[in-house]
Amino acid sequence: MRILVVEDDRKLVEVLRQGLKENGFAVDTAADGNQGLELALATGYDAIILDLMLPGISGADLLKELRARHGVAPVLILSARSAVEDRIRGLDLGADDYLAKPFSFQELLARLRAITRRPAVEPKNTLTAADLELDVARREVRRAGRPIELTAKEFSLLELLLRKKGVVVTRGMILDRVWDLDYDGGSNLVEVYINYLRRKVDQDFEPKLIQTVRGSGYVLREPA
Repeated sequence: MRILVVEDDRKLVEVLRQGLKENGFAVDTAADGNQGLELALATGYDAIILDLMLPGISGADLLKELRARHGVAPVLILSARSAVEDRIRGLDLGADDYLAKPFSFQELLARLRAITRRPAVEPKNTLTAADLELDVARREVRRAGRPIELTAKEFSLLELLLRKKGVVVTRGMILDRVWDLDYDGGSNLVEVYINYLRRKVDQDFEPKLIQTVRGSGYVLREPA
Protein backbone atom coordinates (compact mmCIF):
# COMPACT_ATOMS: atom_id res chain seq x y z
CA MET A 1 0.00 0.00 0.00
CA ARG A 2 1.10 3.56 -0.68
CA ILE A 3 0.72 6.09 2.13
CA LEU A 4 1.04 9.89 2.16
CA VAL A 5 2.24 11.46 5.42
CA VAL A 6 1.52 15.21 5.68
CA GLU A 7 3.44 16.38 8.75
CA ASP A 8 5.90 19.22 9.43
CA ASP A 9 7.68 17.62 12.42
CA ARG A 10 10.79 16.18 10.73
CA LYS A 11 11.67 13.79 13.53
CA LEU A 12 8.15 12.38 13.61
CA VAL A 13 8.13 12.07 9.81
CA GLU A 14 11.30 9.97 9.91
CA VAL A 15 9.88 7.74 12.65
CA LEU A 16 6.69 7.23 10.64
CA ARG A 17 8.56 6.70 7.37
CA GLN A 18 10.88 4.08 8.87
CA GLY A 19 8.15 2.26 10.78
CA LEU A 20 5.74 2.18 7.85
CA LYS A 21 8.43 1.01 5.41
CA GLU A 22 9.43 -1.78 7.80
CA ASN A 23 5.79 -2.90 7.68
CA GLY A 24 5.69 -2.99 3.89
CA PHE A 25 4.19 0.40 3.05
CA ALA A 26 5.46 2.74 0.33
CA VAL A 27 5.66 6.19 1.92
CA ASP A 28 5.57 9.68 0.43
CA THR A 29 5.82 12.77 2.64
CA ALA A 30 4.85 16.43 2.52
CA ALA A 31 6.02 19.06 5.02
CA ASP A 32 3.26 21.61 4.40
CA GLY A 33 -0.40 21.71 3.49
CA ASN A 34 0.03 23.00 -0.05
CA GLN A 35 2.41 20.23 -1.07
CA GLY A 36 0.25 17.69 0.75
CA LEU A 37 -2.86 18.71 -1.17
CA GLU A 38 -1.00 18.65 -4.48
CA LEU A 39 0.27 15.11 -3.86
CA ALA A 40 -3.06 13.89 -2.51
CA LEU A 41 -4.89 15.07 -5.63
CA ALA A 42 -2.27 13.81 -8.08
CA THR A 43 -1.69 10.31 -6.68
CA GLY A 44 -4.05 7.46 -5.82
CA TYR A 45 -2.95 6.88 -2.23
CA ASP A 46 -4.34 3.99 -0.21
CA ALA A 47 -4.40 6.23 2.88
CA ILE A 48 -3.28 9.66 4.10
CA ILE A 49 -1.88 10.46 7.55
CA LEU A 50 -2.61 14.13 8.18
CA ASP A 51 -1.50 16.61 10.82
CA LEU A 52 -3.87 19.53 11.46
CA MET A 53 -1.34 22.26 12.29
CA LEU A 54 0.67 22.71 9.10
CA PRO A 55 2.52 25.52 7.33
CA GLY A 56 0.65 26.81 4.29
CA ILE A 57 -2.95 25.66 4.31
CA SER A 58 -4.02 23.89 7.49
CA GLY A 59 -4.75 20.19 7.69
CA ALA A 60 -8.44 21.00 8.14
CA ASP A 61 -8.51 23.12 4.98
CA LEU A 62 -6.54 20.45 3.10
CA LEU A 63 -9.10 17.84 4.09
CA LYS A 64 -12.05 20.05 3.12
CA GLU A 65 -10.51 20.78 -0.28
CA LEU A 66 -9.66 17.12 -0.85
CA ARG A 67 -13.22 16.01 -0.15
CA ALA A 68 -14.66 18.90 -2.18
CA ARG A 69 -12.66 17.64 -5.17
CA HIS A 70 -13.97 14.11 -4.57
CA GLY A 71 -10.72 12.73 -3.19
CA VAL A 72 -11.65 9.35 -1.72
CA ALA A 73 -8.42 8.24 -0.01
CA PRO A 74 -9.12 7.36 3.63
CA VAL A 75 -7.62 9.94 6.00
CA LEU A 76 -6.22 9.37 9.48
CA ILE A 77 -5.74 12.64 11.37
CA LEU A 78 -2.70 12.58 13.64
CA SER A 79 -2.82 15.62 15.90
CA ALA A 80 -1.72 17.03 19.24
CA ARG A 81 -5.25 18.37 19.59
CA SER A 82 -6.91 15.70 21.69
CA ALA A 83 -10.08 17.39 22.96
CA VAL A 84 -13.38 15.71 22.11
CA GLU A 85 -14.52 18.72 20.08
CA ASP A 86 -11.34 18.56 17.98
CA ARG A 87 -11.90 14.89 17.21
CA ILE A 88 -15.53 15.53 16.32
CA ARG A 89 -14.59 18.42 14.02
CA GLY A 90 -11.96 16.32 12.26
CA LEU A 91 -14.37 13.46 11.64
CA ASP A 92 -17.09 15.87 10.49
CA LEU A 93 -14.66 17.38 7.97
CA GLY A 94 -14.34 13.98 6.32
CA ALA A 95 -11.57 12.16 8.19
CA ASP A 96 -11.99 8.41 8.58
CA ASP A 97 -10.23 8.26 11.95
CA TYR A 98 -8.48 10.49 14.48
CA LEU A 99 -5.45 9.61 16.61
CA ALA A 100 -4.06 11.99 19.24
CA LYS A 101 -0.33 12.50 19.86
CA PRO A 102 1.54 10.93 21.58
CA PHE A 103 0.44 7.60 20.15
CA SER A 104 1.35 3.93 19.96
CA PHE A 105 2.80 3.00 16.55
CA GLN A 106 1.09 -0.39 16.73
CA GLU A 107 -2.24 1.36 17.26
CA LEU A 108 -1.54 3.58 14.26
CA LEU A 109 -0.89 0.47 12.14
CA ALA A 110 -4.14 -1.11 13.35
CA ARG A 111 -6.09 2.05 12.52
CA LEU A 112 -4.52 2.21 9.05
CA ARG A 113 -5.56 -1.40 8.43
CA ALA A 114 -9.08 -0.56 9.59
CA ILE A 115 -9.62 2.50 7.39
CA THR A 116 -8.22 0.78 4.29
CA ARG A 117 -10.36 -2.33 4.78
CA ARG A 118 -13.20 -1.21 2.52
CA PRO A 119 -15.50 -3.41 0.41
CA ALA A 120 -14.31 -1.66 -2.76
CA VAL A 121 -10.75 -2.73 -1.97
CA GLU A 122 -10.99 -6.08 -0.21
CA PRO A 123 -13.28 -6.96 2.70
CA LYS A 124 -11.25 -9.96 3.89
CA ASN A 125 -8.14 -10.13 6.01
CA THR A 126 -7.05 -13.31 4.21
CA LEU A 127 -6.28 -13.32 0.49
CA THR A 128 -6.07 -16.67 -1.30
CA ALA A 129 -5.20 -18.27 -4.63
CA ALA A 130 -5.20 -22.07 -4.94
CA ASP A 131 -3.34 -23.25 -1.81
CA LEU A 132 -1.61 -19.89 -1.24
CA GLU A 133 -2.86 -17.82 1.72
CA LEU A 134 -1.82 -14.32 2.81
CA ASP A 135 -3.06 -12.95 6.15
CA VAL A 136 -2.99 -9.15 5.87
CA ALA A 137 -3.39 -8.38 9.58
CA ARG A 138 -0.93 -10.99 10.87
CA ARG A 139 1.42 -10.52 7.90
CA GLU A 140 1.72 -14.26 7.43
CA VAL A 141 1.97 -16.26 4.20
CA ARG A 142 1.43 -20.00 3.74
CA ARG A 143 1.50 -22.29 0.71
CA ALA A 144 0.00 -25.75 1.09
CA GLY A 145 0.00 -25.07 4.83
CA ARG A 146 3.75 -24.38 4.89
CA PRO A 147 4.85 -20.99 6.36
CA ILE A 148 6.77 -18.76 3.94
CA GLU A 149 9.01 -15.97 5.18
CA LEU A 150 8.84 -12.79 3.09
CA THR A 151 10.52 -9.42 3.41
CA ALA A 152 8.30 -6.34 3.77
CA LYS A 153 8.57 -5.47 0.06
CA GLU A 154 7.98 -9.07 -1.02
CA PHE A 155 4.88 -9.18 1.17
CA SER A 156 3.56 -5.92 -0.31
CA LEU A 157 4.18 -7.15 -3.85
CA LEU A 158 2.43 -10.46 -3.20
CA GLU A 159 -0.48 -8.65 -1.53
CA LEU A 160 -0.87 -6.45 -4.62
CA LEU A 161 -0.83 -9.45 -6.97
CA LEU A 162 -3.40 -11.27 -4.84
CA ARG A 163 -5.69 -8.24 -4.64
CA LYS A 164 -5.48 -8.00 -8.45
CA LYS A 165 -5.80 -11.78 -8.90
CA GLY A 166 -6.46 -12.63 -12.55
CA VAL A 167 -5.66 -9.07 -13.69
CA VAL A 168 -2.42 -8.11 -15.42
CA VAL A 169 -0.42 -5.71 -13.23
CA THR A 170 2.03 -3.52 -15.12
CA ARG A 171 5.52 -2.62 -13.94
CA GLY A 172 4.33 0.98 -13.50
CA MET A 173 1.42 -0.12 -11.30
CA ILE A 174 3.79 -2.15 -9.14
CA LEU A 175 6.21 0.76 -8.74
CA ASP A 176 3.32 3.08 -7.88
CA ARG A 177 1.90 0.81 -5.20
CA VAL A 178 4.94 -0.91 -3.68
CA TRP A 179 7.69 1.70 -4.00
CA ASP A 180 7.56 5.45 -3.31
CA LEU A 181 8.68 8.78 -4.72
CA ASP A 182 12.27 8.25 -3.54
CA TYR A 183 12.68 5.48 -6.11
CA ASP A 184 13.46 6.74 -9.63
CA GLY A 185 12.34 3.58 -11.44
CA GLY A 186 15.57 3.29 -13.39
CA SER A 187 16.49 -0.31 -12.54
CA ASN A 188 15.09 -3.81 -12.90
CA LEU A 189 13.91 -3.82 -9.26
CA VAL A 190 10.42 -5.11 -10.12
CA GLU A 191 11.82 -8.04 -12.08
CA VAL A 192 14.24 -8.87 -9.26
CA TYR A 193 11.44 -8.96 -6.66
CA ILE A 194 9.15 -10.98 -8.90
CA ASN A 195 11.94 -13.55 -9.11
CA TYR A 196 12.35 -13.48 -5.31
CA LEU A 197 8.63 -14.19 -4.93
CA ARG A 198 8.66 -16.99 -7.48
CA ARG A 199 11.46 -18.78 -5.64
CA LYS A 200 9.55 -18.61 -2.38
CA VAL A 201 5.91 -19.19 -3.36
CA ASP A 202 6.12 -21.06 -6.70
CA GLN A 203 9.42 -22.89 -7.12
CA ASP A 204 8.65 -25.85 -4.85
CA PHE A 205 4.90 -25.93 -5.48
CA GLU A 206 2.31 -26.73 -8.13
CA PRO A 207 0.58 -25.07 -9.83
CA LYS A 208 2.78 -22.08 -10.67
CA LEU A 209 0.74 -18.98 -9.84
CA ILE A 210 2.86 -15.96 -10.82
CA GLN A 211 2.96 -15.57 -14.59
CA THR A 212 4.67 -13.12 -16.93
CA VAL A 213 2.55 -11.53 -19.64
CA ARG A 214 5.19 -10.56 -22.16
CA GLY A 215 5.17 -6.85 -22.97
CA SER A 216 2.48 -6.11 -20.38
CA GLY A 217 3.41 -7.14 -16.84
CA TYR A 218 2.57 -9.90 -14.38
CA VAL A 219 -0.51 -11.73 -13.24
CA LEU A 220 -1.23 -14.07 -10.37
CA ARG A 221 -3.64 -16.59 -11.84
CA GLU A 222 -5.31 -19.67 -10.39
CA PRO A 223 -5.70 -22.72 -12.60
CA ALA A 224 -9.15 -23.07 -14.14
